[in-house]
Amino acid sequence: MSAIETSAPGAPAELSRGALLARYEGIFESVSPPFAFVDLDALRANARFMLAEAAGKPIRIASKSVRSVAVLRRILELDPGFRGILAYTLPEALWLVGQGFEDVVVAYPTTDREALAELVEMAADDPERAPVPMVDSPPHLDLIEAAIHGGASQVRVCLDLDLGWWPGGGKLARIGPKRSPVRTPEAARRMAAEISERPGTRLAGMMAYEGHIAGVGDRIPGRPLRSAAIRFMQAASERDIRRRLPQLVAAVGELAELEFVNGGGTGSLARTAAAGAVTELTAGSGFYAPALFDNYRSLELTPAAFFALSVVRRPSATTITALGGGYPASGAPAADRLPTPYLPEGLHFDRQEGAGEVQTPLRGVGSRRLRIGDRVYLRHAKAGELCERFGSLYLVEGDRIADQVPTYRGEGRDFL
Repeated sequence: MSAIETSAPGAPAELSRGALLARYEGIFESVSPPFAFVDLDALRANARFMLAEAAGKPIRIASKSVRSVAVLRRILELDPGFRGILAYTLPEALWLVGQGFEDVVVAYPTTDREALAELVEMAADDPERAPVPMVDSPPHLDLIEAAIHGGASQVRVCLDLDLGWWPGGGKLARIGPKRSPVRTPEAARRMAAEISERPGTRLAGMMAYEGHIAGVGDRIPGRPLRSAAIRFMQAASERDIRRRLPQLVAAVGELAELEFVNGGGTGSLARTAAAGAVTELTAGSGFYAPALFDNYRSLELTPAAFFALSVVRRPSATTITALGGGYPASGAPAADRLPTPYLPEGLHFDRQEGAGEVQTPLRGVGSRRLRIGDRVYLRHAKAGELCERFGSLYLVEGDRIADQVPTYRGEGRDFL
């Protein structure tokens, strides 16, 4: 039995929406909106599911999807299968190391010279403790060497790869995140050689993130043809990755002894683990299970992060108005980037107003019983971005508030 399964005695079974509303209303009876919270029982259920998907491979936690030191610590304490942090900026990574976190890799390259100088100083004192920055081209190495100034420091780095799907060799389309220019074994070998030849850098790992699989849902409500097209794309890309990634790893392995090969995301844990080329996986969104992750056939996640708003107006018999709520998610502007009204059931946005800066009209049968002063509960489209709107998170467990913890914002940290 895992540590997760024994850590929450008395955790309630999965509840209906009506029972869940009653539970949250009882817990937050004396709390005034707006506020955000994480349901620890749901988070633990999601953690169990992701560990099963990982099939024994360790999962590095994507901090951008959590954005709370206290919650990151709780996740790491759940099970030894969760190991290390994938940070999103170098200043964040340095701060997390200062908070006591270990094994921190930075998912994106940096040009922050001040942070690089701090990284170099940390690497000189304790190279294994220092965060591992991401690189994919010589200018990234130039910046690191400029920070070293010819000193004795050596910075461990991670090489980012492009695992996008390019049907027809890229002549027909180039599908996948626009990340690294390193796509072929030859390009990977060249970068590995350059990293090895420079006295200030040492290649520690590789990142192989397939965002067009891990981060794109394949079951879009009301869009069966688009969903089928996404499934076709993902299956074809998975075949390409299973052929190409071992070649990339082998090419780099000829020049460097790799500590890790990282891959995957919440939406592709099982696929990436089964491919066998990576030594570890990454997940973040799956802990909170935001609304965009409802659109995956393979995921069995429980919504765990919410925010509550207060009903302050009733402009008509079928419409109530909540205070605040305009918290869209990043990405290409579309309706799926808006929050999702969740409790009570039967609420939807007004098409003319959507989720507003200071007021959010909500319509539908769920509005009929709501009165001024009642609460409505919504889910953010993406995971950690919700924490940029709130200074703290209530952590609920069973039928009580177990804790109130700061978000990055609540600790005065604004990394992006």
